[in-house]
Amino acid sequence: MSPYHHGDLRRAVLDAAVAAITEHGPAGISLRDLARRAGVSHAGPVHHFGDKAGVLTALAAEGFDLLADALAAESDRDFVEVGVAYVRFAIEHRAHFEVMFRPELHREDDAALTAARDRAGALLTSGAASVSDDAMAGVAAWSLMHGFANLWLTGALRAELQEDPDTAARAIARILFP
Repeated sequence: MSPYHHGDLRRAVLDAAVAAITEHGPAGISLRDLARRAGVSHAGPVHHFGDKAGVLTALAAEGFDLLADALAAESDRDFVEVGVAYVRFAIEHRAHFEVMFRPELHREDDAALTAARDRAGALLTSGAASVSDDAMAGVAAWSLMHGFANLWLTGALRAELQEDPDTAARAIARILFP
């Protein structure tokens, strides 16, 4: 394959990273593979992102922005629906989710990543504050929904819980926030 000029190299490489992570997880990606998938020269991703950590940092930042958007869309509803949106995000954006909470894969001090993570965190915190004065309520809600999302993604749940993640997440969240 001969390299060609790409209209949006950043987007093409991030899309390639999502596809690669979906296929073999974040540890299994290489810049060479991402370049091949994006149809660009091997130097393309390096020139734009620097290294694998740069790609994964951009993917994590994008993930936190997408998560914040998903949470914001539910922020005026019952807080349980914010939790359901969290689980739905994890399932629909699995590759992002697998990178976002793995600081060994990306640059934790990246400004875009920090801003996106803080925005998503603020939405989770404000949602939890709407149902409880206890500061630990947000941590409890996040732990519950994050844990459920991971169990669902790894197939560790009973078959009936795997059928409809929204309904299962809603039922589980109602235990903590009736």
